[in-house]
Amino acid sequence: MKALIVDDERLARTELRRLLSEHKEIQVVGEAVNADDAVSKINELNPEIVFLDIQMPGKSGFEMLEELDSVPKIIFTTAYDEYALKAFEYNALDYLLKPIEPKRLEEAIKRIVERHREEKVAETSEQILTSEDQIFVKDGDRCWFVKLENIRLFESEGNYVRLYFDDHKPLILRTLNYLDERLEKRSFFRANRKHILNLKWIESIEPWLNGGLLAKLKGGMKIEVSRRQAIKFKDRLSL
Repeated sequence: MKALIVDDERLARTELRRLLSEHKEIQVVGEAVNADDAVSKINELNPEIVFLDIQMPGKSGFEMLEELDSVPKIIFTTAYDEYALKAFEYNALDYLLKPIEPKRLEEAIKRIVERHREEKVAETSEQILTSEDQIFVKDGDRCWFVKLENIRLFESEGNYVRLYFDDHKPLILRTLNYLDERLEKRSFFRANRKHILNLKWIESIEPWLNGGLLAKLKGGMKIEVSRRQAIKFKDRLSL
């Protein structure tokens, strides 16, 4: 698995790289010294896992994640334990305290390799879902059998995704990245880090902040399309 180390401290990056050299499943493809550098390296190198420091000069690790449209697997590395709860709101796979203990790192690597293996198996066994497909949705005691074309929006909430259809908003135990891989690209579009839109439900589009777009859905919801995704959106829907 390709990994990126993000930390403003050179010695911390060097030590983590040394520890990771013991794990042949992990290939360190680069290092980043701050949030802006990390965003650039993630877009360039497409790592599957990012070891991310939280407190850095300028933007924090959390602020960096907010700038990404698709977030890799994240293991936070920090000298402070006060951010643990917030870290898992960002779908982090683990939270390692500095100085990082080799045993804890080994546990984290085993967890992420197993998750990666499960996802690869799922990718080969599960077909792409089209707007014509129906899915079973269960949230608590309530159940639905809903056609994908009727779901206007998928919204990430940590390890869960909220589905919007009719007047219902159930949560399912899936990540947005997982759904992005399975949903047909002709009908569904990743607008930003938190949302996938059903293109059929877009009523209008208008220019928005920083080169982005604002999509208005039938029914009144408004979703921002990030600047990077706006370029893809225009390319996809242009004649």
